[in-house]
Parts: sequence; C-alpha cells; structure tokens
Amino acid sequence: METCAICFEEIDVARMFSIDGCLHRYCISCMKQHVEVKLLSGIVAQCPHEDCKSEVNIDSYEQFLAPNLVAVMSQRIKESSTPVTEKVYCPYPKCSTLMSKKEVFEYTKTSYVGAGRSGARKCMKCHYYFCINCMVPWHYKMSCEEYKKSHPYPPKEDQLLNSLATTKKWRNCEKCNHMVELVEGCYHITCRCGYEFCYTCGAEWKNKKPTCSCPIWDERNIIHEQPGEVQAIIDE
Repeated sequence: METCAICFEEIDVARMFSIDGCLHRYCISCMKQHVEVKLLSGIVAQCPHEDCKSEVNIDSYEQFLAPNLVAVMSQRIKESSTPVTEKVYCPYPKCSTLMSKKEVFEYTKTSYVGAGRSGARKCMKCHYYFCINCMVPWHYKMSCEEYKKSHPYPPKEDQLLNSLATTKKWRNCEKCNHMVELVEGCYHITCRCGYEFCYTCGAEWKNKKPTCSCPIWDERNIIHEQPGEVQAIIDE
C-alpha cells in the first residue's frame, strides 16, 4: 500500500501513477481529476506537486481517461499551440483534421511531386488530397483560377455563414480570413494574426494609422455606464 499525497488515502501500489521526469506518484483517481480539469482548459497537465514543472505525458492519459476523450483533448492542445496563420483543416467534412501548413507540406511532398507549386496537399489522417489555396478537394486537372470559374458559388454552409456575417455585420480579416465580431472598443481591429484593419470597411491600417476616412470609434461601443451616467458624461 502507498499513501497518495493528494487524497491521503492508502492505495494499492498497482493503482498509483508515476509521472515521467520527476517520479512523483499519485493515485489514479486523483490524477484523473487533475488531468481532466487541465485538459478542459486546453492545456497540458503538469505534476500536481508544488513548484514541479514536469508535464504529464499525453500518451499516458489513456491509463485513466477514455480514448475518445484523449483524442479530443489532444486536438484542443494542438489547436492552442498552433499559430493561427499556420492552421489548416482538412476540407473533407468527415475528417476536418487540424494540421499546420508546414507539417502537411512536408507530409505531402514525399508522395506528390510539385506540391509546393501546385498547392496540392495530402491530409495526414484521411489521406485524401485537397487544395491549400482553395481549401476544397483537390482539382486534379484544373488550376485554382479554372476551378473558381467553374464553381462560382460557395458551398451551402459557407453561404449560410456569409449571410449570418452580413446580418450581424461581422468582418473577415483579409490576411487569415478569420471572422471578427466587434463587441466593444474602437473600429481599429488588430486580428490575432497581427493584421490591422478598419472594422467598418475592411481597409488596412498602416503604421498604426487608417487608410480610410471611416470614424474610429462610436460612443455606444466604448461607454458602459448606466444610461443616466452616460448622458452626464456626454453633456460634460
């Protein structure tokens, strides 16, 4: 028997978990709760011991978590650690695997000659080819321009999103295509990819200055006091 340093229960040594790197040991029940809390926040769990920085190897999670939960959490961790401008998702609906642009290119060039020039990429999970430029299944005998001419209308799902974005007045980042919604603040938007633009018209900001003549802010987006207080501030 061994005492768990978290719950202080006497546990059979076969039910104790040892963390690689530091060899601190805790019962599987306590480790399960500790890891679940961390993974639900999208971060890798560290050893619960005070000031210990050893990470719990994600491959060892299967000792106390269901395999499907491990897969979901592995995806979340990868999403949080992959830069926005490097993220690429497989366009096949039944796959949608997250990859980085660099890793999928390295994976593709071993089986497809001219991948860098053509834009062809091979999904690392489903192994189907797709176009990194158009983000559609690979158009083998067509250039991107030819494909766009022959498919002038976006898929139904994209049409619905674009319609909602228009209604809600959301704005797309021109650099990474990330959808942005202004909740509060001024109209000078700095996307998470670093690109700066005007939320009203989409024009780029250069050297911290707008290239358009749109208003920079609206009182309704920057003042959050009670109505009476807002009026007093405006009057002043």
